[in-house]
Amino acid sequence: MQKLLQGLAHLSGLRDRQMMDLALVKLIGQSALWRFNVVRLLRAVGPPDDQHWVTLGQWDHQHAVPERDEVWLDVSTLPRLEDFVHREAAVVTESVIRAGSGPFTTIFPIDTQASVCSVLEVESDDPVPASTEAQIDSVLHLYENLQGLLDYGERDTLTELLNRKTFDRAFLRAAQAPSPERPLDRPERRSTAAQGGYWLAVMDIDHFKHVNDNYGHLIGDEVLLLLARQMRASFRFHDQLYRFGGEEFVVLMRCADHNDAQGALERFRRQVEEHAFPQVGHITVSIGFAPLRADDTPSGAFDRADKAVFYAKSHGRNQTCSFTTLIASGELVESVDALQDVDFF
Repeated sequence: MQKLLQGLAHLSGLRDRQMMDLALVKLIGQSALWRFNVVRLLRAVGPPDDQHWVTLGQWDHQHAVPERDEVWLDVSTLPRLEDFVHREAAVVTESVIRAGSGPFTTIFPIDTQASVCSVLEVESDDPVPASTEAQIDSVLHLYENLQGLLDYGERDTLTELLNRKTFDRAFLRAAQAPSPERPLDRPERRSTAAQGGYWLAVMDIDHFKHVNDNYGHLIGDEVLLLLARQMRASFRFHDQLYRFGGEEFVVLMRCADHNDAQGALERFRRQVEEHAFPQVGHITVSIGFAPLRADDTPSGAFDRADKAVFYAKSHGRNQTCSFTTLIASGELVESVDALQDVDFF
């Protein structure tokens, strides 16, 4: 019991989602609640009609340090949701599912977000007693509450996208990401991490002030909410989506190359242009993007993408502009200060 309490105290003090996920599976696996062989924390990702399971954390008795799938993945290479009926049943019925006759698999549904399917899956040589299931359920309730507190502090209250204060940490994590490794439990599979580099895009709704002036702020808020939903539908699950305030949105993503990044952003821009928003009708967005550089800083990368979006807005709006292309064509000139940009903490 003492080990469990110490683990819960450690878990409750974390403010990083990845660390919290890894701490959860380690806590369940090493707290002597039961003799588990494997503990997995899984989430369903991808479009509703083609979802796959990503491993957020995995502990087993052979490894002291828990592992997880890489953040930047090709979703199509992950295990399909429909191939694991017991996991899906746990989510749909919102109840514990028990399967197998030795080894045994016990699956617990996790309620962190209404739109996200997550489960904790444990494997053991013997059936898990009801008293142990109840203890795990209590630990998961604490985990759910902690995730809710993180959502409250890290997400924009209107759109539920990430907010500005979470950007620097995510940026530095992306910039310092190690080389992709093989995914868990699939040693024969090629690395699923998206190859290429990281890209930062800044998006701005064109003439948004006119929306607020002509239709009121409630309708303006509805436009922002619907645009955020379109962002979730258009970009991949691992792309980091932010609202920085007002009508300004940011995307941090990993793409194979410049054309791949521009193609993803152009696709989103066209989707917005073609969508009919209630009462307002059609709106457009201007987008500027730039690659992350070696030893980059959050302010340096943002400034480059922001210059590109400013160029887009001052040259007709409703377009996607690349900072790299604008520099190469001479439309923009990068200052020496920008090249030497340093943040002091």
